[in-house]
Amino acid sequence: MSRSKTVQRLEDIATRLRAARDPEAEPANASPVLRRLRAWQAARLGQTFADLRASPRHRQAADFFLTDLYGEQDVSWRDRDLARMMPTLVRWLPEAMLGTVCDALELDWLSHRLDLRVAIALDGEPKRAPAIRIASYAAAYRAAGTAAERERQIDLLMAVGRELDHIVRVPLVYAVLKLARGAAGRAGLASLHSFLERGFAAFRAMGGADDFLRIIESRERETARRLFAGDAEPFGAGFVEPRPGA
Repeated sequence: MSRSKTVQRLEDIATRLRAARDPEAEPANASPVLRRLRAWQAARLGQTFADLRASPRHRQAADFFLTDLYGEQDVSWRDRDLARMMPTLVRWLPEAMLGTVCDALELDWLSHRLDLRVAIALDGEPKRAPAIRIASYAAAYRAAGTAAERERQIDLLMAVGRELDHIVRVPLVYAVLKLARGAAGRAGLASLHSFLERGFAAFRAMGGADDFLRIIESRERETARRLFAGDAEPFGAGFVEPRPGA
C-alpha cells in the first residue's frame, strides 16, 4: 500500500474512532456495564494467557498485548485530538510504522464497537450493571457480532504483532524511535510514542515472536469457535469464572 493510501486509511479510522466513542451518539459508552465487561474480559485473558505472563521470555510482550492492544486499559488518547495532530503524525512516523499504527487503531475501533454491542446485549438498562457470568457473556458475545468480525479482530491483533516483530529487526529503527521521544512529546504525540516504544521494547526482548503469536492466535481462534458453537466450557476445562469487583 502506498504512503498516501496508508495516510487516508489512518484518517478514516480516526474519524470512525471518534464517532464510536461519542457518548451522545452511543450512550452505552457511559454504561457501567461496559466498564464491568472490560474488567471481566481482562480477567479472562489473564487466565487464558497466564503461562505467557509467567514466562521470562514472553512476559513483557504478553503484558503489552493484553493491556495496550486487547485489554481494559484506557486508550482514548489514540483518537483524542487525532485530527488536529494528523499532519504532525504523518510527518513524524516512518513509513514502516504508519501501517502498524493503522492496524492498532482499527483493532481499537473494532474491539470497542464489539464491546459496546456485548454490553448492550448483556443489559439494555445501563444503570443496573449486573454481574457477568460465562453463560450470559457467551450469549451476548453471539448476539453482538459475527464470526467474520471476530476473525477480523484476531487478524488485526496478529498483524500488529507481525509488524512489530518485523520492524524491530530493521537496523536503527528502534534507536531512531528512542531518539524521537522528546520531539514526539513536544508535538503532542507522547502517548503514541510511548505505545510504540513499549511494543518495540517488548518484542526486542522476546527475540522472535513466532511462538508467542502462534499461541495467542490458536487460543483466541479456538475460544471464538467455542463461543459461537455454544460450548458449555468455551474457555476450557478448569477455567475459573472471573468476578471482578465482586
